[in-house]
Amino acid sequence: MKALVTGANGFTGSHLVQALLDRGDQVTAYVRRGSDHSRLPTHSALTYAYGDITDETALTTAMQGIDTVFHIAAYVELGLVNVDRMRTVNVEGTRTVIAAMEKAGVQNLLYCSTIGIYGDTQGKTIDETFQRQQVGFSSAYDETKFAAQLLVNQAASRLRVVSVMPSGIFGPGDPHFGPVVESFRKGKLKVWAGGDRITGIVHVDDLVDGMLRAIDRAASGGMYILSAGDLSTREMFEIFSQASGVRPPYEAPKVVVRIVANLLDGIGRIVRWQPPIDRERAHYVYDRCVRVSGQKAMTELGWQPRSPRQTLKELL
Repeated sequence: MKALVTGANGFTGSHLVQALLDRGDQVTAYVRRGSDHSRLPTHSALTYAYGDITDETALTTAMQGIDTVFHIAAYVELGLVNVDRMRTVNVEGTRTVIAAMEKAGVQNLLYCSTIGIYGDTQGKTIDETFQRQQVGFSSAYDETKFAAQLLVNQAASRLRVVSVMPSGIFGPGDPHFGPVVESFRKGKLKVWAGGDRITGIVHVDDLVDGMLRAIDRAASGGMYILSAGDLSTREMFEIFSQASGVRPPYEAPKVVVRIVANLLDGIGRIVRWQPPIDRERAHYVYDRCVRVSGQKAMTELGWQPRSPRQTLKELL
């Protein structure tokens, strides 16, 4: 395979690049000029192409001789985000990738979506047949990824397109939950919010394995949830505590968290600061519950992810 990976230097993208190289594929990493390449290996089969995700000319040039595109690049964030920039990257970037593929004659696309496209399932465990019921969106991230998924679905009539919807991604180099775990391990994490919050879990290497199985085996239009299962935040910290001997953090009262979230949200908007908790994050912690099943990928693709408990122990 001659593959181009957008967002190749990110958390998921870098693990995907390594897996492709390990199995003997040739890889072009499409990254922004001047970006950090420290996650990526030095390898004779790895080349670089530079440009913005909305630069159709640069993308089309980079795709010459490519047979498969893995579109991983995304603006992933909750809270006080730059909504216009997020829409540009997640929606217009996806539109541009598809247009460049058609110009360059590339037929195969693996798109990394998110379980957020299904909206709030209100605690019901759903699969790929679920029809979104939530009115509106919980965040700009969910909204822009949903819009991007529609573009990808439409392209399935012209290209071979496969989508994967990962749940929470954990593993070495995790930029989101990794720092939390490091703080916990050192005994510095004293307070946390929302012990009942449910998080779907997939190890980044299992996610990559699912992506490769999907692009190798799935029919065009195939959609696969990649999640090994879910745990509450309280259960997650209990696993960390049992493995490390460090006491779980104190769970802050919900009313206090909401008051602090509202206060910091206002301050953050005034001074253009991303606080550790705000209205949107509090909504995700207390009001929104998405539960999914990865059984389809296990059955159709032979996907065998490690358990959530094993993933968390490895992360610790």
